[in-house]
Amino acid sequence: MKKFISILLTLLLTLSLFTACSSKTEEPAKQEPAAEAPAAEKPAEATGVLPAIAKEDIKIGVIHIGNPADGSGYTFAHDQGIVGMQKALGLDDSQIIRKNNVNDTDPTATETAILECIEEGANIIFGTSWGYMDTMEALAEEYPEVIFSHGTGYKGNNANFNNYFGRIYQARYLSGIAAGLKTKSNLIGYVAAMGQDNSEVTGGVNAFAMGVNSVNPDAKVYVKVTNSWFSPEEETNAAKALLAEGCDVIAQHCDTPNPQLEAEKAGAFGVGYNSDMSKDAPKATLTSAVWNWSAYYTWAVEHAINGTWTGENYYGGMKEGLVDIAPLNESIVAEGTKEAIEAARASMLDGSFNVFDGVIETNDGKTVGEEGKTLDDATITGNIKWYYKTVTVK
Repeated sequence: MKKFISILLTLLLTLSLFTACSSKTEEPAKQEPAAEAPAAEKPAEATGVLPAIAKEDIKIGVIHIGNPADGSGYTFAHDQGIVGMQKALGLDDSQIIRKNNVNDTDPTATETAILECIEEGANIIFGTSWGYMDTMEALAEEYPEVIFSHGTGYKGNNANFNNYFGRIYQARYLSGIAAGLKTKSNLIGYVAAMGQDNSEVTGGVNAFAMGVNSVNPDAKVYVKVTNSWFSPEEETNAAKALLAEGCDVIAQHCDTPNPQLEAEKAGAFGVGYNSDMSKDAPKATLTSAVWNWSAYYTWAVEHAINGTWTGENYYGGMKEGLVDIAPLNESIVAEGTKEAIEAARASMLDGSFNVFDGVIETNDGKTVGEEGKTLDDATITGNIKWYYKTVTVK
């Protein structure tokens, strides 16, 4: 009996193996091959540190220090960049979450705004002001699946937290040419958000002053510091003080067009910042150093969609289309301004001139830099804590 059962089990096992082998070798139903997508439509190879996010699943939070509805200045320029990115990528309005008027000196307000974005489904959050940096750094660790991208500053983690800025000093230099050719008093005012220890602002002051000096060695640049990134009242008062000193051109690194408005009221001229401020003060604004933030926002969101986000920091310039000057106000700029600016622009774009080249004299009688070399990006973004020889703080 045991022998019979053994034989029966062997036969059953053999039959099951035969059936299994038969199912593996069955010819599958024939299917028409899928048409290959055009090369331009193929997604980039996913080489990033985070998974790709389908375009329809992208949701973007934007933390603004002001209100883009104001129609000019820093927040407006950033929001125009978001709008440009949205159009370029074909995103729906429902995919953009804006948090406006978030005080960047208030970590609690910053955290609340960011957490609200996350609760509403944001998987990418752009913080547009310097003071958001530390809060974004902390929340990036807590929410590793969310991309945190911080405007200006210097921190990042090479994963889900980076910073982005650009070579705005290139545009500052060009705008300085317009100011240097226009001044009659040889006194040019500059409303600065922060003082000498802030490399972002100080580097911009210096680049502007160097542009002025390149066409008018007799001109001086007077700086008035507001100690605030966004303070309409202080920006107005600083411009008034500089005009009282005899400045007949007013430049600025601050958020509102108020310095341009004050220049116009005084019959003086000015150089705006962030967006084209000739719409605010058409009789005064010669040009403006401007940002095209959509160059970065499009780049960043595309990398998230393609799965190629690496967490690298971004530092673009005129070549990348991130910075430039607004069209010259032809009715009021000095003769020869266009030609001088175009010559300087061409040398920047071809790499023969980089603004912070060679040995640079400072206003305390010292020098920085070396002959035949240019300051590196790390120095420009974090270690310009000196003023150019023609700069005086008022």
